[in-house]
This record gives sequence, structure tokens and C-alpha cells, in this order.
Amino acid sequence: MTRKLVECVPNFSEGRRIEVIDALTEVVQKSPGVYLLDRHSDADHNRSVLTFAGPPQATADAAFEAIALAAREIDLDRHTGEHPRIGATDVVPFIPLGDSTMEECIELARRLGRRVGEQLGIPVYLYEAAATRPDRMNLENIRRGQYEALKESISSDPDRAPDFGPARVGPAGATVIGARPFLIAFNVYLATGDVSAAKAIAKVIRFSSGGLPFVKALGLLVEGRAQVSMNLTDFTQTSVPRVVEMIRQEAANRGTSIHHSELVGLIPQAALVDSARWYLQLDQFASDQVLETRLYEALASEGGGAVSFLDELADGTATPGGGSAAAHAGAMAAALVSMVGRLTAGKKKYAQVEGRVQEIIQQSEGLRRELSEAVTEDARAFSGVMQARRMPHDTPAQEAARAGAIERATHQAAAVPLEVARRATTLLELAAELSEIGNINAVTDAASGAAMARAALQAASMNVKVNASGISDQAAVRSWLRQLGEFATLASAAEARLIGVLRERAGIEL
Repeated sequence: MTRKLVECVPNFSEGRRIEVIDALTEVVQKSPGVYLLDRHSDADHNRSVLTFAGPPQATADAAFEAIALAAREIDLDRHTGEHPRIGATDVVPFIPLGDSTMEECIELARRLGRRVGEQLGIPVYLYEAAATRPDRMNLENIRRGQYEALKESISSDPDRAPDFGPARVGPAGATVIGARPFLIAFNVYLATGDVSAAKAIAKVIRFSSGGLPFVKALGLLVEGRAQVSMNLTDFTQTSVPRVVEMIRQEAANRGTSIHHSELVGLIPQAALVDSARWYLQLDQFASDQVLETRLYEALASEGGGAVSFLDELADGTATPGGGSAAAHAGAMAAALVSMVGRLTAGKKKYAQVEGRVQEIIQQSEGLRRELSEAVTEDARAFSGVMQARRMPHDTPAQEAARAGAIERATHQAAAVPLEVARRATTLLELAAELSEIGNINAVTDAASGAAMARAALQAASMNVKVNASGISDQAAVRSWLRQLGEFATLASAAEARLIGVLRERAGIEL
């Protein structure tokens, strides 16, 4: 990785209303340059965690928009759940990736904190590496007493004064923002419903009570089962298997055992390597013995740096698929249009069309960027549909929530290829125009760009139609089909122009 990237993992105090969680997710997915990596919700905790990454400022902007939405949609005066919280957006950590440093994440957290405090009127506390006071480095110190206690004391207790924003809380509560190393959120469920066992074990293993370094733990009751809920703040110092084995022993001491464990969000590969080394007793094991690690290192050494889009397309997985391929074809069409434009611009023979050619280049480059982004947008949209289909549907309420989520996700899955179709149509028209006024030696390149644009239009249209067949909003379906019909008419007209130009300027009959 050779560029500035940061990860952001905001925790929202909502794990039950799927429409709010979907809206928060959509805010992130629509943020330019930002990639949603994971979404996790828990109804008992009444909490959702989003994991996304991207360039520093783009990631902070996405976090701000999500905080603003959460403040409008989540009322802590009505909120209940197992997990401690003080805000609708409870905590927002930034984690350095790539060439980013912790210092840069600290500055990013402080800028976001000021913006949230000033523009949204939400009290903000800085924590971990971004903390301005030693007693605020630990999140549990800031969150002690939760929202209810903070509401009573923030205006009267100087120790509760926020770093940014007003010294008062509304229904959105306060938000904790900071910078930290990678954290593993990990839960262990016990084979008992006795929450006192989980609370006792949490006290033994957490560092603040004299337990393991870099371990924070709570004992909770989730879905009728005792749970030890943990944050492992530095797995290189205290490994996952060490924590699990200590819980196993403490559970046995109390006449119970581990039922299962749960990962919340993402985990670094190195942590899994540590677990393999521990449990398999691979004393001489090295991380480069992992097949994928060796493969990606080899690809990087050849200058590829990552598996190509075509390799991913051929991989036999659901994504990327036809919609992404349509966007990729559209991006190639845009590149060919830009190429013909640049072969024309600056030439004396075409001086009279210089201004228009420059406009076409600027337009095609914008379309190339948008279509390149649509390659991943389409894959994310389809993944959203699959995620919605995996929702539980055992009760009428769950079935209704699932159906609504599928409907919303399918709308998004249709929206991306619809935009690809629109952009492909525009490129077809630009290619036809360039074939008429551009460099005569590049007429067939313009025609090739038009052919790629036509392929993108056809593939994208199929993806719109297949998604249209799966939704109940017939007004939306009629609108999509009407637009596709308009695109097809414009495309046919542009192609007719191209056929004439190829005959007259290049002597080619199609």
C-alpha cells in the first residue's frame, strides 16, 4: 500500500431499526472515494458498527454525514440496549492505514470533533491518542454513567466539559472521537444464561481490574446467554488465543464452558496467524507461509500490486459481475474518446474545432472517472442485496423487515447500472461527434469507443431490467424502462451517424 488511507469504525446506538441502519450505510456508500468494508448490527446491544476506509479527508467527511444523520434519527431518551453509550453516534475512531501516521489521524479526529461540535451542536470528547487529557484516553472513563448521567452533569461538572461543542446534551447525546491502533472487537458466549459468570470473568481478564494488558471487557446477557464482550486494543501484545484460553479456564472454574465466539467487524490477518501458531503449535511458522501472502507479494513485485479486475471477474464469485463489467466497458469507451480528442487537439488542421474538442476531452475524462468508480459501486450494490437476503425471516416482523431491506437494496442495485447506461449513451454520442470532426486517422478509434459504449449500454440495461423484475415499486420500474428506451433511441441515432462517417471518411462499410 503506497498511499494515504485511514480506517474509520463508528459505533451507532441503533441495532433494531433496519431502515435507519440502511440509511447510515448508504451515507457511507455514496461518499466518493470511500469503501464500506463491513456492517455489523446487534439487536440486544441495540448497536451497529460500520467499518469503512479511504483517503483521510473523504473518510472524515463520510463520518460527519453519518453523525449528522444519526443525530436526526436516533433519540437516546427512548434508547435501551445492553451496550453502554453516551451518544447516537457513540464513538468514532480513526486508524492509520498505508502511509498514514497516527499523528495524522489525531489531527483528523480533532478537526472532525470541532466540526461536529460547531456545526451540529453535539458535545464531543476526544479519546485514545487524540485525547487532550490523560483521564480521557480510556473510553470507559468518558462513558461512565452513560447518557443519563452525562445529561445531568455536563453543564455543572467541569470534569465533564466537552472538548468541542456545547456543555449540554440533546436527544443525540455526545460523541467520542479519537485515533487509535487497530482494535479487535470480540465476544465470547458462555454455555450458561447466568450473566454473573460473564461479569466475573470480564472483571478477571480486563486490564483496568488487574487482568490482561490491552483488554477491555464487560459481562452482558445477549439472547439469553451470558456474553463476555471485549475490545482487544493491541493484539500484538495480548493475543486472541491467550484471551480465549483465559476465559476458558475461568469459565471452567465456575462450572461452565465456552459455547461459541463472535467477531464484530474485521480482524487483521496477522491476528489469525497468531491463533494458528498458538493452537497448531507451529513454532517455526512464518506469515509468508500463507499461500495468499506469498501470491500477493509476487504480484506486487511484478508491479501489479493487486489482482487485476479481469482476474477478479473470472474468479467464479458473484461480484464483480455483469454490472461491473458494463461499467468497465464504459470506462474503456471513455478512454478511447479521450484518446481521439487528444489526437485532434493542438493540430492546425483541426484548429476550427479546438474549443469543442477540448470540451469533449473534459467531459469524457469525467465520465471515465465516474464509470471506473461504478465498477466497485455495482459490486457493493449487489452485495447489499445479498446481505439483505441473508437477514432472518422466522417471524412476520423479521420477514417484513427483510422484504423492505431487499426492496431498498434492489433499488440501489438498479440505480448504479441505470447511471452506467446513461453515461454510456452520452459517450456514444461523443464518439459519433468526434468521428465527424476529429482526426481522420483516428476515425476507427472513435468507432471502437462507440462499440464499447454500446456494449456497456446493453449490459447495463440487462442489469437494470433483471433488478426491475424483483421489486414491487412499479412506478420506479416504469421510470427505469422509459429511460432505457430513451437511451436506446439516442444510441441508435448516434450509431447511424457513425456508419455514415465510416463510409465517407474511412471507406469502411458496416
